[in-house]
Amino acid sequence: MNPDEIINLLNSNYYNLNQFFDHKPADFFTFRPSVDKWTAGQHVVHLVQSEEALLKALAMPMFLLKWKFGKSNRPSRTFEEVVHRYNEKLRSAGNVVSPFSKNMPEVNSQNLKSWLDKLKSLNDKLNQKTKALHEKELDTVILPHPLMGKLILREMLMWNAYHTAHHLHILKEKYAGQ
Repeated sequence: MNPDEIINLLNSNYYNLNQFFDHKPADFFTFRPSVDKWTAGQHVVHLVQSEEALLKALAMPMFLLKWKFGKSNRPSRTFEEVVHRYNEKLRSAGNVVSPFSKNMPEVNSQNLKSWLDKLKSLNDKLNQKTKALHEKELDTVILPHPLMGKLILREMLMWNAYHTAHHLHILKEKYAGQ
């Protein structure tokens, strides 16, 4: 997947998430399908927290990322391979929670819009960063993922674009009765 395709997927998935929330009643955002699950609105917070972490890494010089995490010794996986691997890891990990999302603030109909706006702003920044990356950086720089281990930068960006769709799917499937 090239940078433009990644950007288009990220934008499309954000749009779909935003459209999904636009058509929900106020009490949907605080709905929790069970005690150990996030509220519907907290899924958006999790996406914000994930993108903030990725942008923080991308703010570092590439040579520093290579020094800190190493360089790739294999070709990048395809989008389908990244998605398959992520879903396999999720199945085997059980109820693992990202270290970025341990303390989740409450989200209600009054503050959801600000969280969605923040996600949009982060998406825009990530799109700019992605557009500025060189192909060589995309295929050599490694970043750590809390569940999947070391990912090549291109894989991390593809995963991030998929991540929004993954949470939208969960919301549609497990929160549908609301």
